[in-house]
Formats: sequence, structure tokens, C-alpha cells
Amino acid sequence: MILTILFYPSVSDSPEFDDLLHNMPEALAKLFIGEVSDITSPEGYLNSQLFVLLMPLLFLFFSISHGSGAIAGEEESGTLDLLMSYPLKRSRVLMEKFAAMVVIILAFGFVFWFSIAVSAVIIGMDIILWRIAEATLSGVFLGLVFGTLSLTLGCSGNNRGLSIGVTSALGVAAYFLNALAPVVNVLEPLQKLSLFYYYIEADPLSNGLDLAHVVVLLGLTGILLAVALLTFDRRDLVA
Repeated sequence: MILTILFYPSVSDSPEFDDLLHNMPEALAKLFIGEVSDITSPEGYLNSQLFVLLMPLLFLFFSISHGSGAIAGEEESGTLDLLMSYPLKRSRVLMEKFAAMVVIILAFGFVFWFSIAVSAVIIGMDIILWRIAEATLSGVFLGLVFGTLSLTLGCSGNNRGLSIGVTSALGVAAYFLNALAPVVNVLEPLQKLSLFYYYIEADPLSNGLDLAHVVVLLGLTGILLAVALLTFDRRDLVA
């Protein structure tokens, strides 16, 4: 993050980068840098280099790793039986696992924001730090959905590898759907099925968080958590 921000002054003083962007094939530009039209502006640069592709993928794989390890990981390592031998309700175990995942994803988001904010201040980048926080928080919400999905798959009895594989595949598919929908007519009606649409479409770095999009992401997280609670409570954990 720091190296990316420190490179910005070289880009901001070179309008040739905008010319290069405008000469790129539209599909290629949408795929890797989204709707960015001015790469030399602070918002355009940060979106193109971090928030469109790199940051959400980092949050996805970080969250999926923790979500899949919460239950499925303990089951594979043989520690789940020991944990469940204590007089604890399954719902409490799962909720505390979920809460731990939320905390660590938020901590990851804070490190991400802090790295960008400090670097932006050092180079004098003309951008509102609160907007960076909002864009990062949008990534946190996206990560929570996929992390909770991997947690839910683990609660249903799937092994950790399958949980990671399925959730990661869905995440990558969602990214490509959202990125290609504006330039592929057959995909355009399906764009709102992609969670990446709710993550980045409102451009939180420039405009702040869209409340409706936040509600969608948090609502899906809540639904998946409810499914996980129901599934885990009904599972037969006897070997």
C-alpha cells in the first residue's frame, strides 16, 4: 500500500497516463481498473491501483481463510470435538467464532486504511482521509459476506479445502461479472447479482458509502449467519 501511494506523484505529473488509459480497449480497462477515467487524480489513481481489484481480492481471500477455518478448520484438526465437549451451546460457539472473524477483518481493514492515510499525508495527496475509510469499510463489508459464506459451508460439513475453493470461485466469478457487465450486453442485466456491484458501484472513495448497498451486503451476511447457526445446530458431530 505504501509503495503504491509513494509512486503517485510520478503519475499525477504525467498526463500521458490518462492518454494511455483512454487508448486501452474498453473491456480491458473495465476488467482491471473499473470505471476510472482520470488516473492522475487521487481518487482515480487509488481506485485503479487499489480499490477496484487489489483491495477487494485481499479482503476476500483473507476473510475466506478465516471463515473456513472457524469450524471446518477445527474439525479437520480434530479440536472441534474437544471444544464441543465443554458445556457450551453450539450457537454461542458459532457466534463467538463469527465475532472473532469480524474483529480480525476490521483490524485488517484498519491496517489497510492506516497505511494509505499515512502515505497520503506524507506525499500531500489531496484526498479526504474519511473517504478512504469509507471505501475501505466497503471492502470490509464485502469480505464479511464471503467470509460468512465460507463459515456457513464449513458448518454444513464440508471440509476446509472445499469451503475455500467454492467461496473463492464464487468471489472471482462475481468480480468478472461486475467488471464485464458494462461491456458485454448479455451480462448487463445480471450485474446486480454480483456482490462487487454493491461494493464499488457507488464509488465510495469519491461519493462515500451508499446506504442501500451497505444494507444489501450486511443483510446477506446476516442471512448466511442465520443459515450457519441453523445448520451447525442440527449437525451430527459424533464421529
